[in-house]
Amino acid sequence: MTDVPMNAGTQSIAAEPSLRRVMGPWLLLLFIVGDILGTGIYALTGQVAKQVGGVVWLPFVVAFVVALVTAFSYLELVTKYPKAAGAALYTHKAFGIHFVTFIVAFAVMCSGITSASTASRAFAANMSNAMGLDLSALAITITGLAFMAAVAAVNFRGVGESLKANVVLTCVELTGLLIIIVIGLWAIGLGQGDVSRVIQFRSTADSGMFWPVIAATTLAFFAMVGFEDSVNMAEECKDPSRHFPKVLLAGLVITCLIYVLVSVSAITLVAPEQLGEGETPLLKVVQQGAPNFPIWIFGFITMFAVANTALINMLMASRLVYGMSREHVLPPALGRVHRTRRTPYVAIGFTTLLAFALITFVGGVPALGGTTALLLLCVFTVVNVAVLVLRRDSVSHQHFRTPTILPILGAVFCAFLASPWTGRDPVQYRVAGVLIGVGIVLWLITIMVNRTSGITRVEPEMEHLGRGGPVN
Repeated sequence: MTDVPMNAGTQSIAAEPSLRRVMGPWLLLLFIVGDILGTGIYALTGQVAKQVGGVVWLPFVVAFVVALVTAFSYLELVTKYPKAAGAALYTHKAFGIHFVTFIVAFAVMCSGITSASTASRAFAANMSNAMGLDLSALAITITGLAFMAAVAAVNFRGVGESLKANVVLTCVELTGLLIIIVIGLWAIGLGQGDVSRVIQFRSTADSGMFWPVIAATTLAFFAMVGFEDSVNMAEECKDPSRHFPKVLLAGLVITCLIYVLVSVSAITLVAPEQLGEGETPLLKVVQQGAPNFPIWIFGFITMFAVANTALINMLMASRLVYGMSREHVLPPALGRVHRTRRTPYVAIGFTTLLAFALITFVGGVPALGGTTALLLLCVFTVVNVAVLVLRRDSVSHQHFRTPTILPILGAVFCAFLASPWTGRDPVQYRVAGVLIGVGIVLWLITIMVNRTSGITRVEPEMEHLGRGGPVN
């Protein structure tokens, strides 16, 4: 990356003490599960059902397998380099190409914005249905924009995140999904609904079952987003090399099990055609399976869950833009900090404007969620390759080593799911291309500014580029 030479300020950063190791395995497990649970399952279950019919659980299982294989690559990297790092820094360690590192970092930032925009749309749709407002498509868009403006205001004011807050938010999100599971199991026990739907494929004569499942998996993968962000907590784990592999894998398995049970409950009570209409599939499940249950309570839980997703992702995106500005790979103006609030107000404004554009011009949850998955699948492809390249870099301590076949399979699976052959909506490529194009233009502008200012390239600071990743 381009950066200023090492100076006293940089030396003082290096001299600072390491983060306090306070996270045991149970707190780490809650953190990981909390990062994965969220908007994906709340908003996209219906869209997945529209693709495959009653076997709505299957794409979530396939997405889990792909995430699991990639998680093994992250496990090797995070135990090998147990710092608060991320995909961009692993990429830089492996390839040392500043432009590639920047593209990966910017793609991660963009995935956070598309994820937050997805949550914003889901928030507006759930508010409309839970409160009986019956808002039009335009009104939902305006509500989503207003919600994103509120997120920007909170972001500007400054938010102190804590592990205790994460535990509370995780419990709220989990409660909503457990309500769906209990309602579904209760209805099944009473003989309600149609359990036979869970094995019914929606296949066509020309595509069979394979391609609809793959197309649905490209959407369902959004529900698995978040596990990669947990590597940023490695430096605060008591024993990352010993605890992290078991806990991360356990978190993925628990999440997959919850998703399967939610999917089975949903499709048993609501036909796939109805489940795929609109952007509030789980509200329909509550209305069908427990008509006397106060729908506003579940709507509030859903709104709270997706609002948390939006806020955390916009926090991440704005701080990552700020960090890239500090690394002199984005214009210096994006690194400005407000004098009184001490927040990166220009970066917040920049990321919020991108979110406004996505909510206004891209619109629906499937396109936004699918774009998030597309960007991350590309990033995961690079990370899986980086694991193999970094095998030549030995470290003095013991670390987890994934079987060589897994990062190879991970790279192939992720690259395939990111390809057009999966039936992915072309609008997702256009959105991702425009976002990355904006980043490249800003990068080129910054290069010219750096040359004019005489700024030379050195190694990027892990503190500025490594932290951050989208959560679900």
